[in-house]
Amino acid sequence: MTASPVQADLPLVRRLEAVGFRAWPAASVVYDGSWQVRLTGSHPSKRLNCIVPLDPSDYRDMDLRLSKARKRFADYGRSLVVRETPLAPPHLIRHLEDDGWQMFETADVMIGDLAHLPLPPTLGHLPSHDIGRFVDACIAVGQDDAALKPALAEILSSIKPQSGFFIKESPRHGAVAVALCVQDNDLAGVMSFAVSQTVRRQGIGSEILASALRWARVSGARSAWLQVEADNEPAIALYRQFGFRKVYEYRYWRKG
Repeated sequence: MTASPVQADLPLVRRLEAVGFRAWPAASVVYDGSWQVRLTGSHPSKRLNCIVPLDPSDYRDMDLRLSKARKRFADYGRSLVVRETPLAPPHLIRHLEDDGWQMFETADVMIGDLAHLPLPPTLGHLPSHDIGRFVDACIAVGQDDAALKPALAEILSSIKPQSGFFIKESPRHGAVAVALCVQDNDLAGVMSFAVSQTVRRQGIGSEILASALRWARVSGARSAWLQVEADNEPAIALYRQFGFRKVYEYRYWRKG
């Protein structure tokens, strides 16, 4: 069982994985061979707390390496999670299946050509660089735990490439939509894109997404990418309207 078709463009996968790591940086990153071990004690995000194997041929001593990683995760008070992309060794995934691991979430990685993306003529928003304001907006829109504010601020402050924070506010509801756009050379990643449940299906998502993509295009990016849970059909439909296409998927595994 594999996460993506055999025909996956592995050089593109490697590049998108690399920019994804820089766009959402973990506090601790170590390597065991080509396995990247990502941990962040202050935030529970799966992308920040997982093993990511990055070479299909690197599956030697799997049990020993998984055991070492499990101990490292336990030191952080976390359960071991493996993130499977098309770069993961098929031998490792079969081993996880045989050992009782379970796949519990799938996400699509999508990409679009910024020169040809059909951006709608919506109201434009300029990016903010106020991390505290953006974190407050993210927590409000996502109805997240306010105690995560310091962790989110630390993550955003650690992003090295140029970033723009986009916020849509209304007099009645306050922050109703957010998007983070991270420009890494000619690639722009759309992260933390969310719309409040109180204002969905009113075009606000299109408005804030178009603003982020326009900024990325003006800033010199040629392609935009994003990650979305595979069962989030409304979001995927929106991205397809903007010209995004799926290039691969990744899956999370944990011991049953």
